[in-house]
This record gives sequence, C-alpha cells and structure tokens, in this order.
Amino acid sequence: MQFKEIPPQESREKWFRSHLLGREVELRELYEMPQPELDLLMAETAELRSDQGNRERNVGKYCTAGYFLELARIIDHRRLNE
Repeated sequence: MQFKEIPPQESREKWFRSHLLGREVELRELYEMPQPELDLLMAETAELRSDQGNRERNVGKYCTAGYFLELARIIDHRRLNE
C-alpha cells in the first residue's frame, strides 16, 4: 500500500542517516518505503535504541531513532492489517 496522505507533522524536515540503507532518510519517506527497506530501518533504529550508551553519546540521534522506529512500526502494522 502507498500512503497518499502524509500528516503535516511528518511533512516537516526530519531525517535519519541510515548506515544499512547507505543514505539519509526523511520521515515522510517512510510512508512509501518498500517493505524490505522499512524492515532494515526498523532493525537499525531498534539497535540504536536498545543500547543506553547511545543515549549518553548522542541524545539527538537516540531520540530521532526512536521517532523513526515508532512511525515505521505503525506503518508496518497498517500494511500487515490490510
């Protein structure tokens, strides 16, 4: 499924530099990201969030990873329930 309507709060510039995808990902891209890429992004952000040391080293990246992870999980859940 392709999500056509992106909520305004997800339209603002917010990005995450993904090493697994080899690029920066903007928040609004998650809605149309192919499932294999979404899976990689969820794995990468979950790994960042699971290490509390990451929070101490870079709280901004830690928080951004959490935001991306939660939105990716919501999108993934919606796709599974279609």
